[in-house]
Amino acid sequence: MTRRRSSPRTQQRGLTLIELMVSITITLIVTAALIALFLNVNNTQREMERVSRQVESGRLSIFLLENELAHAGFWENYMPQFDDLTVNGVPENVPTGTPPDPCLAYSAANWTDDYKRKLLDVPVQSYETVPASCVDLLKNKKANTDVLVVRHAETCLPGAPNCDADTLGALYFQSSLCGTQKSSSFDLSTAGFGNMLGKDCTTPSPKRKLIADIYYVRDYADTVGDGVPTLARSRFDLAAGVLAQQPPVPLIEGVEGFRVELGLDTIGKTSVAANYAAAIDWADPANKLTPANRGDGSPDGDFVHCSVAAPCSADQLVNVVAVKLHVLARSPEVSPGHNDTRTYKLGAATLGPFNDHYKRHAFITTVRLTNVTGRRETP
Repeated sequence: MTRRRSSPRTQQRGLTLIELMVSITITLIVTAALIALFLNVNNTQREMERVSRQVESGRLSIFLLENELAHAGFWENYMPQFDDLTVNGVPENVPTGTPPDPCLAYSAANWTDDYKRKLLDVPVQSYETVPASCVDLLKNKKANTDVLVVRHAETCLPGAPNCDADTLGALYFQSSLCGTQKSSSFDLSTAGFGNMLGKDCTTPSPKRKLIADIYYVRDYADTVGDGVPTLARSRFDLAAGVLAQQPPVPLIEGVEGFRVELGLDTIGKTSVAANYAAAIDWADPANKLTPANRGDGSPDGDFVHCSVAAPCSADQLVNVVAVKLHVLARSPEVSPGHNDTRTYKLGAATLGPFNDHYKRHAFITTVRLTNVTGRRETP
């Protein structure tokens, strides 16, 4: 009888210490590479977010200011006599000398008819420093930035969709739509509104809320000292029963530079300087198409900067037909490894080099004041 032999048990073998160490080393190398890739992608993403926010701040600032200036001088049917080409004689109530005080306290004694008319006739003002009457209101203004004042009537009627409700005690504007009343007639008050007539010359014309905004750049966003330059706005409104320029509200963070230059329309089509002290001198008295001694709606010469050394007068501001805006936007956070050694031209002003780690970009645009230029354009 044949006896079977049992086969020897198969021997199993584990990893040697050297193989284990090699495996761990390879794993660590791959992990380190993945971590480095993740950190690199994360840093790139964060840098892209910083740049995007910087560009967004600049573009949004320009868009907001463009939209506001597009409405400057909108007073429905009101037209100053100096822009009314149907007035044959010397125009009345032409603003001269000192421009209207943008922060003048509201009262019947302060807000005279002459002052109110100046507000309408000078819809845009600019300052290099905060006006004396606004110092307590526009605090912490950033150095080397301008102040912009824009006025117009609200483009929607009280109570209409997306428009404030008719508020008792608020300041409203009314112009006449009746052909028997002068186009230079208006009412700017808190009550009444029965003198300006509509197109039927019987019922009162609609009233619109007065919009008077002051834009400036302050050196903080929410808390004084936080170091985030921010575009802010103060609006004239009714609060707690008092009519006044309201405390500024922050609009767009990261706006570090702001300069305003004004385009003045002082020369007519026949190259005669504007002269409101005389009646209209028609180039062709028979057709009355071109007023020789009036502007034509286009800015003439270099744009003007209203500085401390050369502040703009009311005589200049009534002829503003275009506004050039310069905005310098700064990223909200520092960019490691970046050093900003560049200079930035904002009109005639130069900012920088800042020699810090923030990225910046300058934006510029020119806005035409269509409500003003439209009154001056002739064939």
